[in-house]
Amino acid sequence: MFNLRNKKIYLAGHTGMLGSALERKFRDLSYSFFSSERENLDLRNQKMVDDFIRSERPEVIFLAAALVGGINANRSRPAEFLSDNLIIQHNIMNSALKHGVDKLVFYASSCSYPVNATQPLNVNSLMTGLPESTNQWYSVAKIAGIKMIESFNQQYGTEYISIIPTNAYGPGDNFDKNNSHVIPALIAKMHNAKIYQKKNIDLWGTGKPLREFIYIDDLAEASIFLVENYFKNTPINVGTGKEISIKELASIVSEITGYEGSISFDESMPDGAMKKALDSSEILSMGWKPRVKLKQGIKEVYNNYFLNFYA
Repeated sequence: MFNLRNKKIYLAGHTGMLGSALERKFRDLSYSFFSSERENLDLRNQKMVDDFIRSERPEVIFLAAALVGGINANRSRPAEFLSDNLIIQHNIMNSALKHGVDKLVFYASSCSYPVNATQPLNVNSLMTGLPESTNQWYSVAKIAGIKMIESFNQQYGTEYISIIPTNAYGPGDNFDKNNSHVIPALIAKMHNAKIYQKKNIDLWGTGKPLREFIYIDDLAEASIFLVENYFKNTPINVGTGKEISIKELASIVSEITGYEGSISFDESMPDGAMKKALDSSEILSMGWKPRVKLKQGIKEVYNNYFLNFYA
């Protein structure tokens, strides 16, 4: 077992949803960690990153920094989603190796799995087919990060790990209507429908697709658990093992936001993948379990949304 306590931790990407959750968890556990502000450290600049790692000498790095966005952002900025993520990953991993960092955690993405892979998604399916086309640029960068971790471990004997999380949600989520994922999108849509007393809202698709979600603080806890207990040179999935239909999810969000109107599904619009769940049997068999139930987590996200946008 690798004990994180009293290790010097560098948290890259501390302002994002995942980075903020990791920061909360480190503070709760009284772990020694530091981060860097974007205006002081451009992670796309190799010299700046190398000078920073050499000067600060972290023992563990959580690489939660990435360029992320929804379908529209991926479609309109493909070069940035590919190159920025490749460069950030390379710079931090390369400097970590060069300066003897003991542990590094890289966050990949479930969208790196082939679009037609067998469900639930198992790590053995990686690179057996093409990813979904709308976010292929981001997916390819994440696949490259996974293989870079594996190559370092194989060639240099490092103990770096790649985590592939299922759909994460939580405080600090993105509520932009063009870039948000399904839970924050539903929260914003239903809250506004309540405010403007709309009698009906339309959602895309049939409502039948199944999705799996993990509360961001559970993902942060899983990350710490894996740093201390996982030593294989293969990526590992982190999910809850529980799925819910979009229709059921919409009903829960309606209840939590207090929207009392009706919900219609426009079946002329696309559903996306009918099922997208991770095989998380390995981490679950190791003894880690998610703590936050979906309804409880959505309540926390709604409270956070209300405080930040309407308080």
